[in-house]
Amino acid sequence: MNVATQATTHHGIREAIRARIVAGEWELGELIPGEADFAAQYACARTTVNRALQALAREGIVERKRKGGTRVRPLPLPQALLRIPIIRAEVEAMGQTYDHRIMRRERSIAPGEVAKRMQLAQNHELIHLETLHLADGHPFAFERRWVNPATVPEFEGADLTAISANEWLIRTVPFSRGEASLSAVSADADLARALEVAQGAALFTLERATWFDAQSVTFTRLHYHQGYRLNFEL
Repeated sequence: MNVATQATTHHGIREAIRARIVAGEWELGELIPGEADFAAQYACARTTVNRALQALAREGIVERKRKGGTRVRPLPLPQALLRIPIIRAEVEAMGQTYDHRIMRRERSIAPGEVAKRMQLAQNHELIHLETLHLADGHPFAFERRWVNPATVPEFEGADLTAISANEWLIRTVPFSRGEASLSAVSADADLARALEVAQGAALFTLERATWFDAQSVTFTRLHYHQGYRLNFEL
């Protein structure tokens, strides 16, 4: 990819490396180039790169180990049992082509049920997003998501055309705890139309909320097309 050589301050390099991580240039847990490599790419001093990587490490985007290099932050151990899936990776693992379509994106007051699940005040304003995930052009999952801009202010301006909110948040925002519930939901008219199923069809549904310390990050409700199977380790 083209390297933004003008990003020579540690702030600019931090954002340039963050953008490359979000774009998926390196997988979660993958070792990224060393300070000397980045210094050559961005035509700057290694100390400048060091400051940029230290800042990303403090944010939880990368983790650094002495003599072990710097890696994109893997999912923390508490998520190991029920790992938050990247939907694109799920679709591609089936040998199908992934795409997504944003159906709604707005800033609005949190619905009462959502505010309760996110442990927020009833009048809290959130970013509401509805996304249809596709596999080989066919509906795979319909996602309703609410994101707390007080915790993730950069989400409002995030470019979600090439990468879904699901993947953007997993790659960009650390979290310290989460809650998830699984259920079967009967498709209402909107879900039936989006997922191309009969109204009343039973849909596997995953609800998930995450926090970073005491701050709410996001709540999402994912309805999967019929036949979906969730696999996880015990």
